[in-house]
Amino acid sequence: MAEAEAAQLKEEGNRHFQLQDYKAATKSYSQALKLTKDKALLATLYRNRAACGLKTESYVQAASDASRAIDINSSDIKALYRRCQALEHLGKLDQAFKDVQRCATLEPRNQNFQETLRRLNTSIQEKLRVQFSTDSRVQKMFEILLDENSEADKLEKAANNLIVLGREEAGAERIFQNNGVALLLQLVDTKRPELVLAAVRTLSGMCSGHRARATVILHAVRIDRICSLMAVENEEMSLAVCNLLQAVIDSLSGEDKREHQGKEEALVLDTKKDLKQITNHLLDMLVSKKVSGQGRDQAMNLLNKNVPRKDLAIHDNSRTIYVVDNGLRKILKVVGQVPDLPSCLPLTDNTRMLASILINKLYDDLRCDPERDHFRKICEEYITSKFDPQDMDKNVIAIQTVSGILQGPFDLGNQLLGLKGVMEMMVALCGSEREVDQLVAVEALIHASTKLSRATFIITNGVSLLKEIYKTTKNEKIKIRTLVGLCKLGSAGGTDYGLRQFAEGSTEKLAKQCRKWLCNASIDTRTRRWAVEGLAYLTLDADVKDDFVQDIPALQAMFELAKTTDKTILYSVATTLVNCTNSYDVKEVIPELVQLAKFSKQHVPEEHPKDKKDFIDMRVKRLLKAGVTSALACMVKADSAILTDQTKELLARVFLALCDNPKDRGTIVAQGGGKALLPLALEGTDVGKVKAAHALAKIAAVSNPDIAFPGERVYEVVRPLVSLLDTQRDGLQNYEALLGLTNLSGRSDRLRQKIFKEKALPDIENYMFENHDQLRQAATECMCNMVLNKEVQERFLADGNDRLKLVVLLCGEDDEKVQNAAAGALAMLTAAHKKLCLKMTQVTTQWLEILQRLCLHDRLSVQHRGLVIAYNLLAADAELAKKLVESELLEILTVVGKQEPDEKRAEVVQTARECLIKCMDYGFIKPVS
Repeated sequence: MAEAEAAQLKEEGNRHFQLQDYKAATKSYSQALKLTKDKALLATLYRNRAACGLKTESYVQAASDASRAIDINSSDIKALYRRCQALEHLGKLDQAFKDVQRCATLEPRNQNFQETLRRLNTSIQEKLRVQFSTDSRVQKMFEILLDENSEADKLEKAANNLIVLGREEAGAERIFQNNGVALLLQLVDTKRPELVLAAVRTLSGMCSGHRARATVILHAVRIDRICSLMAVENEEMSLAVCNLLQAVIDSLSGEDKREHQGKEEALVLDTKKDLKQITNHLLDMLVSKKVSGQGRDQAMNLLNKNVPRKDLAIHDNSRTIYVVDNGLRKILKVVGQVPDLPSCLPLTDNTRMLASILINKLYDDLRCDPERDHFRKICEEYITSKFDPQDMDKNVIAIQTVSGILQGPFDLGNQLLGLKGVMEMMVALCGSEREVDQLVAVEALIHASTKLSRATFIITNGVSLLKEIYKTTKNEKIKIRTLVGLCKLGSAGGTDYGLRQFAEGSTEKLAKQCRKWLCNASIDTRTRRWAVEGLAYLTLDADVKDDFVQDIPALQAMFELAKTTDKTILYSVATTLVNCTNSYDVKEVIPELVQLAKFSKQHVPEEHPKDKKDFIDMRVKRLLKAGVTSALACMVKADSAILTDQTKELLARVFLALCDNPKDRGTIVAQGGGKALLPLALEGTDVGKVKAAHALAKIAAVSNPDIAFPGERVYEVVRPLVSLLDTQRDGLQNYEALLGLTNLSGRSDRLRQKIFKEKALPDIENYMFENHDQLRQAATECMCNMVLNKEVQERFLADGNDRLKLVVLLCGEDDEKVQNAAAGALAMLTAAHKKLCLKMTQVTTQWLEILQRLCLHDRLSVQHRGLVIAYNLLAADAELAKKLVESELLEILTVVGKQEPDEKRAEVVQTARECLIKCMDYGFIKPVS
């Protein structure tokens, strides 16, 4: 019974294979393998499953299956050749050569085997030549680099060549085999920055995607030495060492997603100990006085990126628990740093914000209440331990720590505000004589007043407190910060015109003052940042945003600030731009509910007159004129944890609002908007990725892809567009994604291949069934371009589907645009394959009627495509041609062919005449003398 079932499953697998459903075929063969012990059948099944592996590019699996078939029968020529193909793809040319040599011995006359032998022989010779030349090049480079008398340009060239070589798998292996790690350490010992940088970058390339090599390099260079290099006061060096550590972490944790083969796969390395050691050293860097601000930032970037889970569906959060237990106090120490105090660690503008983001990510990564309670207790103990009536500096640090936590997990910060003595200490510091005390207290008040419901106790006490400081202080820094606090409390009603906190005109006055400070270049950047923070709240008011976009100097000052090294401003700038473009989510107002609310005397949100579409369009125009796109492009490039997923979402929203008018899209592309949108569409929140993908679709639909996405970048656009072909997306997103894919698929076959590989074809076919006319038209036009691809044509050739029938029936639609696209697709399919000409006559009984309608169509482009289809059918088969000549089609061709070929009709008349000539060639008709 089992053997019979196994044979049946084999046949089922063969059918799936013929239909190109390789996954289903693999499944059938695998099930059959479990049921049979017959050696001949086992060999066949393994051999067939290897063929599936080759088709799905699972080359390791294909080689393994072919080997099992060969173990059963060493002369299995098909298994030998399939293993040869798999090994060639895996780069194991010498082993592939042996297999095909055996095939050629068994079948000496097989031209395919002889051709493969020649090709592999050439490849092996080339590989050996490169290997020997690489070895000598590596030696030469190190000689130049370690020679103190080498000329500067020779040194630079050798260093760059070494870096490039280290990034290639073959080159990295040659450096490693030629005692390269020891020589690179000698370069590090020279202490010459350019040589140390070259060594670090080369090591980084060598560690990428190779666990064993990364482990050896980590132990040879030593983690303490790597961290001391990252701690230097040199931004370029810190970043290079950070990249090296990231490459090591990725390789050790398996995050590089590369398929390990051969010896590399055989090595079982326990990397947990090394990863823990790296984490400990990074945490120690946070509180060391010897570490520069840059080094501290990079250490936090690494912790931000590698400690919290990438996906909350993964159950294991042990890395986060470990960092909370062993490093949370250290992170809190960084958050509580006050730059003006003598005990302050070396910091950059971004350090404290990075620490707040790290606290937020760790807190979000906790799985249950006991874990969150433990986290809160550590924070509470740390803050209360700092309160000291004798030492004002410690109290300032305690409030600064609370302020930093409020910028991270807000609900945790809110709980800490309720701690005994925290609010009292804030009020006391507000009234202090020292500038630093007031600065810290005012910033803490600002961060505390974030949400309307939570900020009620601040609104009652905070406004009077802030107003008092604003009136009495002479210090500009404190004045700006108190103003931002007032802005924040004043904007608690959001975009609701009827929920204004302050008197009419007050918000405009506050905004005017913010704009004035923003444009004042004599004020330090850190303080001007607060002016943008104030505008981020005030621009919820439509009058304020309308005034702001008309103030070009203020806009440009904000854009310039966004391009500086201080990345803490990114969120405020992004929020301000979202407000100005009205790209935030607006709840749909249901008239019935409004009536009900009025009847029950509830508050009804009111829309400001300046939040209507005409005003929004005008604001977008002004922002584009002021150069908003280049500022956004610069913000997207920020390689820092401060560019959070939420900030990316805000930037994506702004881009989508800017792309709304097709006339503006050329300007956006010219200023680098297309390039900037790609990372936003691939990383971030789900909402952000959809918004960025939609903006990309808008650009791809109307722009020349070669200009909008030059070089290889155009292939990265495909995936975001395909992600919009989903029933969960709205009709406009579907439609514009289809237009974008139509434009891309018309450029090159490589792009069509990429669209096919991203599995877009079933979705495009689904939209061809849509009831919505525009969606059906866009999908059909996209398919018209896609049928030029061979793999797409094979889908139409396969039996058991209605793809061709759908295209034929769409040719008979009333919608001219759909007809035109479908006729174009059918013309190309019938020209490519004679089999499809015959298949067309079998899929529906209406085929001849539809063809005749096309050939008589009023629109010349549709008529021309119909005549091309008729010609393809006539040329495909004499029997089919006879059938066509016996129908009314001959009369139609005669009438069209006899017309005078004017400029517009020349192609149509010419094609009809070619059809008649074809009929004459068959002898079905004769020319009239």
